[in-house]
Amino acid sequence: MNADMKWLDNPEVFRVNQLEAHSDHTYYESYEALEKKENALIQSLNGQWEFAFSKNVKSRPENFYEEDFDAKNFDKIMVPGHIELAGYDKIRYINTMYPWEGKEYRRGAYSMESTGDGAGMFSEAEYNPVGSYIKRFDLDPELSSGLDSRADDLFLISLSNGKGSIQGSNPRSVLLGMYAFLRRLGYRFLLPDETVMPHQLSLADLTCSYSHRASLRHRGVCIEGADSLENVLDFIDWLPKLGFNSFFLQFKEPYIFLERWYHHTLNPTKDPMELTEAFLQDCYKKMHEAMKKRSLLLHAAGHGWTCEAIGLPSIGWVPEKAEPSPKVQRLLALVNGKREYIDRIPMNTNLCYSDPEAIDRFCNTVVDYVKEHPETDYLHIWLADEYNHICECESCRKTTLSDQYVHLLNLIDQRLTQEHLDCKLVFLLYQELLYPPVKERFQNPDRFVLMFAPISRTFRESYPDRIQEVPISEYRRNQMVLPVTIEENLTFLAKWQKIFDGNSLVYDYPLGRAHYGDFGYVSISKVLAGDIHHVKNLHLDGYISCQELRAFLPNGLPNYVMGYLTLDTEESFDSLMDEYFQAAYGSMADEVKEYLTRISQLSDCDYFNHIGPRTNPAAAWKYQQLSDYVSGTAEDLLNRAKDSHQISDRFQKLLTFHREYVLLLTDALVSLASGDADVADEKFSLFADFVRKKEDFIQPYLDVYRIQEVAHRYTGFSLPEERTSQN
Repeated sequence: MNADMKWLDNPEVFRVNQLEAHSDHTYYESYEALEKKENALIQSLNGQWEFAFSKNVKSRPENFYEEDFDAKNFDKIMVPGHIELAGYDKIRYINTMYPWEGKEYRRGAYSMESTGDGAGMFSEAEYNPVGSYIKRFDLDPELSSGLDSRADDLFLISLSNGKGSIQGSNPRSVLLGMYAFLRRLGYRFLLPDETVMPHQLSLADLTCSYSHRASLRHRGVCIEGADSLENVLDFIDWLPKLGFNSFFLQFKEPYIFLERWYHHTLNPTKDPMELTEAFLQDCYKKMHEAMKKRSLLLHAAGHGWTCEAIGLPSIGWVPEKAEPSPKVQRLLALVNGKREYIDRIPMNTNLCYSDPEAIDRFCNTVVDYVKEHPETDYLHIWLADEYNHICECESCRKTTLSDQYVHLLNLIDQRLTQEHLDCKLVFLLYQELLYPPVKERFQNPDRFVLMFAPISRTFRESYPDRIQEVPISEYRRNQMVLPVTIEENLTFLAKWQKIFDGNSLVYDYPLGRAHYGDFGYVSISKVLAGDIHHVKNLHLDGYISCQELRAFLPNGLPNYVMGYLTLDTEESFDSLMDEYFQAAYGSMADEVKEYLTRISQLSDCDYFNHIGPRTNPAAAWKYQQLSDYVSGTAEDLLNRAKDSHQISDRFQKLLTFHREYVLLLTDALVSLASGDADVADEKFSLFADFVRKKEDFIQPYLDVYRIQEVAHRYTGFSLPEERTSQN
């Protein structure tokens, strides 16, 4: 806004800080509104404005546009209207040419010929009237459509030759607007630490008129896997570049994710590092500072409330050596006639949610956390992370788990309200909680956010554009069979939506486990894109990805697609993919796209994610075809890439590593799907040895812990350490 007023002296400048010319056509919500000339889409600003008249440019109030400007010396004027007719300056509306008194030079209007040095003739003239207007107003609620200035992102870019402004509905929105502008200039944020910049730009390139409101309110990623502090900070920095607005730090403190990396779990080739309390607290502080710096919304906790309620630290899925004390034991769920830790893991153990003390402890734990962490925007309240282990006592059997859950949430809301705490609470549709409550309802729906978490879904296809309900089994305590198909999962969502129509989002897992099964990243990215395109039609207003922070082998396409589509669902997957591949692979973009697309077609996310039998001839055949294809194609492609110098060194190295990675893993998968488990384990040991020894190189791009953990726990391979102990 601080334009150099010398532009007034330049006849070639005819506008400053103005939007690009655009149509002034008016549109209406309906033909009926058009006929009545009643337009609910327009808010008139006509009426009384604050106004200051200045005799010349030099005497104008320069900073009048600032929000905290004191306009007490301004007059009032009606808009629309004329300054002169309101009593300011001289009335000059006559039907003859303005008389010239010979005191000041005036260049003829629109004259472009040279007339000598005109420096200061207008900008410094003693007489050149200026009017300054101020109008403060609130957007009509109907026009804002429930705009939440804290959560919703709306930005306006108005730049001409590098001058102008980027405005937003909150500080984060301004940042998003800046990155959106950089993207329009040709910047490509391909990885957390990889930005492709355009060639030299001119001032003319720095011209943009663009406004956008984010398609989805909730757009974020949840920490998972094994992470260094640098991994987390790099990812937080990357989030707003792609249009995300939030980050989810699970647990009261995300210890387990740091512990897996710094202790080098599942990588005996590296020595574990000591994790001191001082170091951990410094990590947490830096994570929060990084989020605050970018005004990212903080989602927190989720897991661990049952542990905290009984006095145990919620640091992860850690076995408890000691038996629960009698005082704690009576608070635990009664399962198969016993009150004990499920498989000795407190994190997987529910409480007796009919016990008044258990309820009171749970509520107090949550309220105390909110008091201690006012920086939390959305607090996730989840029960134990297992299913078919809920209390079977006589009191609990009288109701459903979801009824107990909603009752518990209502009590927490009441206590937060009494404490004047406005933190939003996120409740989870997950496992047994997919079944909605029978009797209980939310007393204060505005406090809550529904989070649909279809963890057992298939990734062969995307969500449809509407929910078509299918028959589902009746609820039976501790007899839950997780739904697999998209239709089943969405039927559960539809039943919840009949009793809760408030704020909601989907919490999904394509980059949690499933992506390891797609070696080309094209198919999973396309499924993800389809999901996001249909989220609004499913009456959901957000998408949070539960995922590893290093899902970049062979590239970062999935997160790239996820970020930009949640920001603007009108974008297409194909255009985003072309944009990414062009920036990453240059003139070889089409060849690499063909190569990775074919790899994706021959991959199987569901098989890797433990959907279907382990002995699977069809899967074995596909994996053999995949191995043959990579063996016959990759080396030539890589050689030509090296000779062409079109692919950056980083993406070349990733493709080279990716070739060996795919060949070793598919070799093991062929044997597993063929039913030869022993040979499969031997071959998987070769794969595990390869990624472990290469971890220093591949760490920023591949979660070495998580690929092994998923391959073991879900796909069905034995870890090398297990084979050694058995032998």
